Parts: sequence; structure tokens; C-alpha cells
Amino acid sequence: MGGCFSDVRGGKQAVGVGLTGPSLPPMPTSDAAHNDAVDHFFRARGIQPLFTQLELSLSGSNLRDRDIISKSDPMVVAYTKKRDGTLEELGRTEVIMNSLDPAWIEKITVAYHFEIVQPLIFHVYDVDTKYYNLPVKTLKLNDQEFLGEGSCVLSEIVTKQGQSLTLDLHNRNGNRGLKNLGKLTVHAEETVASRNAIEVIFHCSHLENKDLFSKSDPFLRISRIVENGGSVPICKTEVVDNNLNPIWRPLCLTMQQFVSKDNPLVIECFDFNSSGNHVLIGKLQKSVADLEKLHKQKTGASFILPSSAQHGHEKVLKGQLFVDQFCEKQLYSFIDYVSNGFEFNFMVAVDFTASNGNPRTPDSLHYIDPSGRFNAYQQAIMEVGEVIQFYDSDRRFPAWGFGGRTIDGTVSHCFNLNGSASSIEVEGVQGIMAAYASALNHVALAGPTLFGQVINNAAEIARQSLSYNIRKYFVLLIITDGVVTDLQETKDALVRASDLPLSILIVGVGGADFKQMEILDADNSCWLESSTGRVATRDIVQFVPMREVRGGQTSVVQALLEELPGQFLTYMRSRDIKPNAVNIAQTSASHATI
Repeated sequence: MGGCFSDVRGGKQAVGVGLTGPSLPPMPTSDAAHNDAVDHFFRARGIQPLFTQLELSLSGSNLRDRDIISKSDPMVVAYTKKRDGTLEELGRTEVIMNSLDPAWIEKITVAYHFEIVQPLIFHVYDVDTKYYNLPVKTLKLNDQEFLGEGSCVLSEIVTKQGQSLTLDLHNRNGNRGLKNLGKLTVHAEETVASRNAIEVIFHCSHLENKDLFSKSDPFLRISRIVENGGSVPICKTEVVDNNLNPIWRPLCLTMQQFVSKDNPLVIECFDFNSSGNHVLIGKLQKSVADLEKLHKQKTGASFILPSSAQHGHEKVLKGQLFVDQFCEKQLYSFIDYVSNGFEFNFMVAVDFTASNGNPRTPDSLHYIDPSGRFNAYQQAIMEVGEVIQFYDSDRRFPAWGFGGRTIDGTVSHCFNLNGSASSIEVEGVQGIMAAYASALNHVALAGPTLFGQVINNAAEIARQSLSYNIRKYFVLLIITDGVVTDLQETKDALVRASDLPLSILIVGVGGADFKQMEILDADNSCWLESSTGRVATRDIVQFVPMREVRGGQTSVVQALLEELPGQFLTYMRSRDIKPNAVNIAQTSASHATI
């Protein structure tokens, strides 16, 4: 299933599809923010919560242009101002490339308290192009161009007609020295907790070509019409390059996004341009109920194009939209699964190649400091392992090394970290740490850096589990200092593994150039393809260079694990694996609307 989850960027990938709405638990942002556990505690005692959960949709107009050759690439960071005057971040939108009039899809979630004055601050930034491939959560705001600030009180938005408020942007701290920094419109809607969703596959035929030397690169943007007659974008598909008859990956839309099956949606088809000036190919208006009819009747809907030449009349186009698949489903949350016996089984693989440096010298990445200070490998093992171990009941973890010369004198690209010829498992995170330290005394560093065998071994364990326990999901942590040299073999292994209950976390340590490693992390809609031409069924890799998160606001473990719930849910939903229905009824009750 395509789409970005919490990890939103600018560019060609889908946004707002797949795992939005109630599928992922909201991250706590402050004491006043929504908390599922507290909510359930009060509801179980018949007490109604004292807040309403809201989603804020943001759009800008006439933003300041800070780029020379192109237009600004804006992103919004939303804050709440606390009583002591400090700002606490609520969330960030995605980056929109080359646009001074952006309409962001990623929403900002906030808990609205009637009885509290809740000041909101919105900072708009122009994101530098070199940061496009990074999750917006990890961006250092000091590295971005500041475009303007808007502020209001939350109650000002909710009391406005249509719950929309337009703010004038100004310099920081209210300094209005520069005029015309543009405007920011904030639209608030109450979050309606619902597990109901639809999964749709769209394709188009005979789209009009908007390019001179190639074919159009189409994508769909879907917006919901709101009470005041305007529209709020709720998702967009990925871009399909050079194709006038595109088929997009499935979209999964929650009822929270489309509100009701009869609510009108605007579906626009654009030709993607990296300049940000996407060309409208055509648009149409259909409700979810209409889309269901198109699917049942196997008919297409014609796009239209507003034409000023025809005095406001709309031109009916040859291009049509078809619904190849339409199914209604219940979306269960990550919590629903892990509270009903689903487990994560943790595995780790450590790089023993010579480029790490002699472990006995302090400048080595493998140096064990007598003072007890962790090296980068130990830090990654501890941070990730300490989180994941709580989802693994037996806490017995397979642990391997790769790229080292073992006691028998041969270079191995997958050897048991504990030195045992029979057992690959160690006890707990401390067992991994002890096996790693011991291996440094018995294994000589060698090379090259090959991932294929380690991934295949982890995949085989995941494959075998399918025959006896569908409640297990496996997580392989690979810690490496170098760029993988068996790239195609690694891609082949990852494409095969994408069908299995497995995710792979890769931490890059040291100062190597890891650009090639980002190819393995399919966050830019460049889905992995094997040497035989087979495309991965889903993204199972998250790659993080440790140097980019050290010293920042995001820890290594946050950056690594933020996509894991989404990858887990994508696997479970694609196979229609449901958690225990008994407890779901209770959980659903706790999500009832206020």
C-alpha cells in the first residue's frame, strides 16, 4: 500500500493515504493533549472527557519567495504557547515543492479545551532541497529559511463561520517590519473516531498529454468539500511517470477523512512538474457512494476541464477515471494488535568489517570504552532493543555478525554472535551486548559489507513462523559503518522479504557517505525492484544515519521506529489478519465520539 505515514516529505510520493486517522495512536505532545489511556480510564467510569480532539488543515497564499531559480518549498510547524511563554511543538506538515500557494495534506492534531485559552503559533519555513529525503520530524529548523509567523487562539478558529481563520504572516515575535509575507488559513474539524474505511484502486485511461517531449506524469489529489463551500485536501496518490493510462497503488481512506459516503469529493488529476507548477489534466466530483457504483458497474467517469473560452462551461474530456477495486473494511489500530497477543521478535546483525578500525584503539567504532561510555554500536543495540523487548515475551533474540573472520579462519557474512555453533539466540538486550563484546575478542575484522545472507536468514525465520503463528512479526536491526557492496543481491533479498512479517531497521554509524543506502529505504516512492523485475509489495526498510539524529530533537530509536507500526499494520491488513474481536468491542467503546 502506497503512502507516507508519519514520515512525510515533499516530492512524488503519496501523502495522507494508508495509515491515517485512527490506525496509529496519537503521539502525546503535552499534558493537555489527547491520551487514549487516560480517555479510556475516564470513559470506563462513566466520565466524559473535557476536551474535543481537532484536526487543523493548513493552506497558504502569496508566501514569500526565498529561492532564486525556483519557488519556496514550504512547510509549517505548529506550536502551542504554554503559560510560561515557551513554545511546545504540536506537529509539522509535509514539504510542498515550489509553491507560494500551498495546501498541505498532513493535519495537525490538537486537543481543544473549552475552558482554557490555547494560543497557537504557526511558523512557515522554506525547506532546503538537500533535506527532501529526510523525515520532516528530523529537520533542524535553524537550517531552513524562515518565511513568516502567524498566531491566534484556538477558540478564534472554532468560533468562526466554517471554522476557518486566515492569519497575516509577519516576522518573529510580532515584528511587522516586512510587509506582505503572505497569509495562512487554518481550518479546524472535530476528529470523529471511526474504524470504518474504504480501500480503492484507481486507474485512468486516455489522459490528455501535457508534456512536449514525453508523456504526462499523473497523480490524483482528493479533497473533501466542507460546509463553507471550500475544500480540504485529504490525500494524494504517488506520481506515475510517463503514462497516460496510469494505475495507482491502493488508497485506504478512513471515514474520518471522507465523513460520509454521500459527502462530495473533488478528484483532480495533475501532471507532475518538479517546478511545482503541476498542470491540471482534469477534475470531477464524486462521493464515495458514486465511486462504489463505478466499481460495480465497471464504468468510467469522464474528467472535465473548466474552460473560460466557453464562458464558464466545462469541457468534457476523453480521459476517464475507473475504480478497479472498492472494498469496505475495519481498520484496527496498532494497540489493538499488541494488546491481543501479537508480538515483535527482535533480531540484530553487527558489522565486523575492517573499515570500523582496530577495536583496541579509541578511534575505532568498535572500541569498548573502559569508562563504560557506549560506542555507536552499543548505543543502537541498547536504544532499539530496550523498546522492542517489551513486545517480545521470551526475550530471546537471534544475534549475528557479518563481514568478520571467525575462529576457523574463514570470512563469514552471517555468523552467530555468541560463538555457538548451534544456538543463534541470546538472552535479552544484555545478552546481545555481552555477545557483541565477546565477539570482538574472537573475530577478526574483514569484509566486504554484504547484507544478503543476513537478510535471507532473518526472512527464513519469519517464513517458518507463518506455519505455526501468525501473531509474530520480526524486526531485524542491522548496524553498519559502510555502504553495502552487494546492492542488487540485497535488493533481491528485500523484495522477497516484503511478503513476510518482517521489517528491517538499518543504522549507519561513522562518517561514510550513506546516500546509496537510502535507495533501500523506499520512502521516495522508488519501490525496490529485484533483478528479475519483481517490485516489492511494501516498504520494509527504515534507514537512519546516526550522525544526523545525534544532538537533534529526535533520538535514534524514534527515527528508526516511527515507521514500524505502519509497516506492521500494512502487513496485517494486506493479509486481512485481525486481532481478537472480543477486546476490540471494548476498545471501540473507548473511541466513541464525545
